Amino acid sequence: MSRDHETQPANLVNGPGAAAVLAAGIGCFALAALACLADKSIAVKRLVNFYPPTGPLSGVTTTAVIVWLIAWAFLHVVWRERDVSSVAVCRVAFVLLALGVLLTFPPIADLL
Repeated sequence: MSRDHETQPANLVNGPGAAAVLAAGIGCFALAALACLADKSIAVKRLVNFYPPTGPLSGVTTTAVIVWLIAWAFLHVVWRERDVSSVAVCRVAFVLLALGVLLTFPPIADLL
């Protein structure tokens, strides 16, 4: 069998995947930060109360999802044809995730 028409694989970039990972970290942090803000501020609590039977949680989660989607779309457009440092992106995403988790614990959130 002849291999006259071998094709080289396309040069794959990691930008779109890195955008998804970092956006997930941003979304996690946004959820926790908004939850803390809604808990501490009456104005924010009223602002994010999209569905009264649920309370401010309805707006907190909706807004966090919107932040996540916007971050993902923006980073995807910026990084779609680039190679970025996977290690750096994962570190930043993990720090944002860890901060998000810490902010959901009442003793830590009460310190703010």
